[in-house]
Amino acid sequence: MGSSTLTGAERKKRTKSTIVMIVLGALIIAAFMISMNTGFTKLSPFEVLRTLFGGGTPKQELILFEFRLPRIVISIMVGAGLALSGCILQGVSRNALADPGILGINAGAGLVVMLFVSFFPTTTAAPVFLLPILALIGSSFAAFLIYVLSYKKGEGIMPTRMLLTGIGVAAGISSAMIVLTLRLSPEKYQFVATWMAGSIWGSNWKFVSALLPFLIILIPVVLYKARVLNVLNLGDQTASGLGASVNRERLILLAAAVGLAGSCVSVSGGIGFVGLIGPHLARRLVGPKHQFLLPASALVGSLLVLIADTLGRVILQPSEIPAGILVAILGAPYFLYLLSRTR
Repeated sequence: MGSSTLTGAERKKRTKSTIVMIVLGALIIAAFMISMNTGFTKLSPFEVLRTLFGGGTPKQELILFEFRLPRIVISIMVGAGLALSGCILQGVSRNALADPGILGINAGAGLVVMLFVSFFPTTTAAPVFLLPILALIGSSFAAFLIYVLSYKKGEGIMPTRMLLTGIGVAAGISSAMIVLTLRLSPEKYQFVATWMAGSIWGSNWKFVSALLPFLIILIPVVLYKARVLNVLNLGDQTASGLGASVNRERLILLAAAVGLAGSCVSVSGGIGFVGLIGPHLARRLVGPKHQFLLPASALVGSLLVLIADTLGRVILQPSEIPAGILVAILGAPYFLYLLSRTR
């Protein structure tokens, strides 16, 4: 009887999680359609549909296919990647406040991208495909620094120590970036300022092509490791007792989180708090099991960034508000709320 009840409860939870993810997917599609109709140049829903099926004017095709669609696709990809990265970091560290932006991983990626921009032009095709790799190097360096500084022999990595170390590393890297801006030309300074604000600046299909391979490789790896994350959440001793190679699995998952964050940040700029808010909202919707939590986090992150970018293009037309600023308006109070509830 107990087994039957448990099976029924699990089935009910699985059904609920599936429904939640279907609803999130529908909301993303709705936001996608609204975003295609949104911008300085108005396109009605009928004009958008007509253009999608090849019946639009050259101007409408240019606006939709060369400006809006790649930006929308990048927003969805970046939101999913950052939210998954945050979900992994929270699971591996067992710290509800872990986020690639707060921990300084995004800042490490930004520093290397900024160094590259300082010495090379960014208008040619080659740097577009180099940026994710460079950002990955920077984010890996920041993650390694945080790991080394927060690790204590005999105790491993304590969640609070890792959080405080990450905040310190992020502050140091951000200060270095501000100093570096003093040697930039006005054009490059404008680019860096836009990047630091978290604007979806890489809005063409080349950037989609540059980011896509990282997501295609890393997202299946992360989803495959969902059960490992469940085990790691039980604590290192319990996980080892259940047969998990704790250090090896943690390094694989951390590498995936760093790869996702670094590659996404290279085309979106310093968007913070997506990796914090996405997993938390998803956890409230589908529970703590990572088989459901990971895909739900990706969907919530995509929806969050897409809505933020769409609103940023509308609120102060013809000017734009970077998506990172709108996400921070939501994320900063939520971070303080979580901090006040954390022992």
